[in-house]
Amino acid sequence: MYDKKLVDEILTQIIEAVLIVQQRCLFAANQDDFCDSKEGQEKLDGICMKLIAVGESLKNIDKITNRELLKKYPQIEWKKIKGIRDFISHHYFDIDAEFIFNICQTQIEPLLLTLKQIQKDLKEKNDKKI
Repeated sequence: MYDKKLVDEILTQIIEAVLIVQQRCLFAANQDDFCDSKEGQEKLDGICMKLIAVGESLKNIDKITNRELLKKYPQIEWKKIKGIRDFISHHYFDIDAEFIFNICQTQIEPLLLTLKQIQKDLKEKNDKKI
């Protein structure tokens, strides 16, 4: 068994980071908005840093839960999210603004909803044991 309180704390941090990514993404109407100004480049940098944190934290959850928790939610491609962390960290100068923009437009909301569902499910399981 794993420490559900620790997993809940990590999930809370991930959710906060995803909400920040979501907020920062509102700035951009298209991928060029990340490249055409200093403000856009700073938003892109900030989003990338949060995506690194999200990927790393998901790797930690996988480790803590013995790879059992995330696989219960196959609607999210967890391996790809964790891989984004590696790509950004190791190939930062190769980051494509279009790639990050696409993540913001198509992946962030489903990820956020699933993370909240995981947190809710864990809480319900804890409440039933009391």
